[in-house]
Amino acid sequence: MSELAKLRQKVSDGLGLAATAEQLEVDRIDTTPRRADEDHAIHASSVALHIAASLSVGGFVAALVALAVPYATTVGLAAFFGLLLVGLLVYALFHTPPQRPVTQVAESDLRLRQTQNRSLIAEMQESMGDIVVIRDMNRRIVEANRIFREMTGCAAPEGLSCEEIGIAFRPGEKVHAYDVEIATPFGQRIFSWHDVVTRDLSSSRLMISSIARDVTEERLALAEREDARLRAEKADAVKARLLATVSHEIRLPLSGMLGMNHLLSQTKLNEEQRNYLDGMRQSGQSLVQLVEDLLDYSTLEAGRFRLNPRAENLRRLIESVVEMLAHRAHEKGIEIASFVTPDVPDHLDFDPARLRQVLFNLIGNAVKFTREGGVVVRAHMVGGELCIGVEDTGPGMSEAEQKRIFGEFEQAGPVSQQSAGTGLGLAISARIVREFGGSLTVSSRKGKGSTFKLTFRPAGAPAEMVDVGRRRCLQHTNVLLIAPEGVAAGVTMEAIKAFGGRCQLIHQPDDLERLRNDATVQAEGLTDIIVDRRISPLFRDALKDWPHQDVRRTLLVSPEERPSTMHVSFDAWLIRPLREKSLIDVLCGRLRGIERRDAINDNHPDVGFSSRVVKDPTGGIEILVAEDDAVNQRIVRAVLEKNGYVVRLVEDFEGLRHSLEPGARRLPDLIISDLNMPGGEGMDVLPKLLRSMEADRSIPVIVLSGDATTATAEKLLTAGAGAVLAKPADPGRLVEEIHRLLKAKRPSLI
Repeated sequence: MSELAKLRQKVSDGLGLAATAEQLEVDRIDTTPRRADEDHAIHASSVALHIAASLSVGGFVAALVALAVPYATTVGLAAFFGLLLVGLLVYALFHTPPQRPVTQVAESDLRLRQTQNRSLIAEMQESMGDIVVIRDMNRRIVEANRIFREMTGCAAPEGLSCEEIGIAFRPGEKVHAYDVEIATPFGQRIFSWHDVVTRDLSSSRLMISSIARDVTEERLALAEREDARLRAEKADAVKARLLATVSHEIRLPLSGMLGMNHLLSQTKLNEEQRNYLDGMRQSGQSLVQLVEDLLDYSTLEAGRFRLNPRAENLRRLIESVVEMLAHRAHEKGIEIASFVTPDVPDHLDFDPARLRQVLFNLIGNAVKFTREGGVVVRAHMVGGELCIGVEDTGPGMSEAEQKRIFGEFEQAGPVSQQSAGTGLGLAISARIVREFGGSLTVSSRKGKGSTFKLTFRPAGAPAEMVDVGRRRCLQHTNVLLIAPEGVAAGVTMEAIKAFGGRCQLIHQPDDLERLRNDATVQAEGLTDIIVDRRISPLFRDALKDWPHQDVRRTLLVSPEERPSTMHVSFDAWLIRPLREKSLIDVLCGRLRGIERRDAINDNHPDVGFSSRVVKDPTGGIEILVAEDDAVNQRIVRAVLEKNGYVVRLVEDFEGLRHSLEPGARRLPDLIISDLNMPGGEGMDVLPKLLRSMEADRSIPVIVLSGDATTATAEKLLTAGAGAVLAKPADPGRLVEEIHRLLKAKRPSLI
């Protein structure tokens, strides 16, 4: 048998020690009456023996008498045997053989097994390299094993305390468990020490039994991991500060470049100059997107990414993103369109900024890689989940490309186009969608295009949301759509039918002639004709002779083709890509109060800048602009003055403080302040300035920040800012925020 097997057998043999001790106590109680019974039995046996002996002697005498008397022989023998039998019977009834007492044996056996068990435990602990020490309640050592003596270097520790030997106890969370440091012959070691109070069986005294195990390597490894974690957190903080600083320094000149580009676009330029200017604008916006991608990637990696959901109009968001990218699509000669089904509510809870970012990336990629055909964005509800699909007719992807497309720094598509980006866009988009609690997937075939599908459940969205009224709003409409084949015409026809209308699509003049002679079409009666300007010359003559002159006629143009005056033969015009509201307003005849030559241009994107002139510009809406950069000062001032505002400039926080002092000649109606200027830290200065003003002197504040992180925006808004715009701020967005804040403060100002 191996040593390990022997040790296991010893452990097995020793497991019954406690049970034996308990049984011994029971035996002590049970044997007390048994001993009394034994004493009684012994006494009865003695009496029986005496009676039997007496009877035997009597019988013997009777026999002798019988022998002496001749006639009494028979009677004497009978009496002898009778008395002998009675004596034996009495002995048998009352005699109990004495039993051997077991209590003394059990106690002796228990003491022996205790000694063996204690020796066994000591042997086990020493074989495992553990320290075992027993101390009295005064913490003086009573007994210690060999390992303790070797580790402490103390050959005779009895009577000493651990502190006197040089053992340093580290305070721990638990009273009876802590780490101790021992200066061993092998160097400083750390032991995990555990105490337990026990009672010594031989003396019935309370003792402190302790066991300690060497955990030096584990503690050092734990300390190294903790140190590595702290260093990583410090490095992340340094990286975050670096990115914030670099972001601000990049955004500052970018803001100047794009701002001056915008101002230059408002001047008289020829077509060639406008093309150059547009190229500059697109390059600047690409650089802004690169900065955004790097910041988002850093935020996601650091685990600091947070969503800010709120109720938002999904239709307007999708349409605005599509419109922003329409110019790129039309420049490439491809179409772009969007359609949101009627079952999607007007408002859903989501983070609009992040969803816009994801859609801008998906739709932008679709436009980028599509050379012919077009891009369609569709949105619908399925069981309470919002599904947004971005379909394109581009080159498509292989299965291998689809598997790696969502990885960091991965790109697909032609090699010639892969360099135009960091390869972070889809990776960031996928992670943002996961933060939404949804998924981003792709399905594609090489040469057949791709479809990216975004699915998530908006907060508080019911399972079924069907607006019956919306589905029937065009039920009295019969539309003839004259447009080239493509995704835009298909989506327009799909939208009209989804809202209860009827629609026929034709591409050739011959089709129009066929409809003219179609009795069914004549019987149903057309209510509207929508003509795409790209093929309108082909139908000019045919439409002049159309028999029903009371049919409403609408011209469909792209933003770049927008006419300065309305064509004589049309009642209104719409801009591609179509907005749902604009299309429904036209087809429902809601333009009767508008002059015939006015256009529905509520969806026109800011290709340049459509300035809004405030009534009575000298009437006194004064805006205080705090900006230390001269170029940005010039840009903001020009934008505001073009919109009729009076502008006052300061260059630092000290000037801003002075302008808001109680004795100032006049307080501004609104403040636009840069976050980083001389004179203090913006996150500290601005809240103090806002708190220093009385309630009736509160002034709306718009903060322009080079730090576009959500955390910074939240801190500023909580501190009292009315709006936070990231640099470079879009001029149109800036004017919109000014208008909103002034209207909320005092409607009479606007």
